[in-house]
Amino acid sequence: MYRLSTAERAQIIRCLVEGNSIRSTARMTGAARNTITTLLVNLGAAVAEYQDRTLRNLPSTRIECDEIWSFCYAKAKNVPDGHRGELGYGDVWTWTAIDPDTKLVPSWLVGWRDEPDGVAFLRDLASRLANRVQLTTDGHVVYADAVERAFGTNVDYAQLIKQYGVEHSEDASPTARRYSPNKVTGQEVRIIAGDPDPALISTSYVERNNLSMRMGMRRFTRLTNAFSKKVENHAAMVSLHFMHYNFARPHSALGKNVTPAMAAAVADHVWTIHEIAALLD
Repeated sequence: MYRLSTAERAQIIRCLVEGNSIRSTARMTGAARNTITTLLVNLGAAVAEYQDRTLRNLPSTRIECDEIWSFCYAKAKNVPDGHRGELGYGDVWTWTAIDPDTKLVPSWLVGWRDEPDGVAFLRDLASRLANRVQLTTDGHVVYADAVERAFGTNVDYAQLIKQYGVEHSEDASPTARRYSPNKVTGQEVRIIAGDPDPALISTSYVERNNLSMRMGMRRFTRLTNAFSKKVENHAAMVSLHFMHYNFARPHSALGKNVTPAMAAAVADHVWTIHEIAALLD
């Protein structure tokens, strides 16, 4: 069987992390779609293992968390009866955490939006942190208990709950209002545990990270047919995306040629795509 060179892998990876689909990557690189998918799955496992091992004892002092929706196989309403309630068929949620200071994403989890996955995600996050942190989430009902089970009393935790309303304008068409985000009309802050600094209670960075995910992974783009057919492929792309985001993509807010991993002192240089590809060697 033909084995891709590191340069060929790098070409495919560069296409994927810039938001291209499997089919468009195949057209641009000349590689077969099955070859690209196999590379994605194998590399996804390799970069997940690398980040699991490397993103430890992190110096973060504040964290924001959120969940982002997508779907696999089919929209929930179209899932066959034999697969209803099975992960990978219909709604799939990705839990994410971000450090607003270093912009590092230290933990994520692809699964359900329920309490068991919330607890698993937050326990993984807590295991990676060296310090007591200030944590902010939205008002999703599972967070309060999940944070307590993951962090105990070693956290300053607040929820920021935004209220949304429909913005009416004589100039806005019904279509524009339908596809534009609703206007934030107010917000409520709830102190859940510890003594969080009111000035630092925010979910702005993690919400902006949601946009980066939708822009950087074709599978998350709304109103397209570019969804994952298998949840394994979906999870592999999420791991690859965060490998590129954390280690290989300098963040403009951190200064010239500084990645989140460098800001968090878990890397000493900007990774190249070839270095990411070489994790399979």
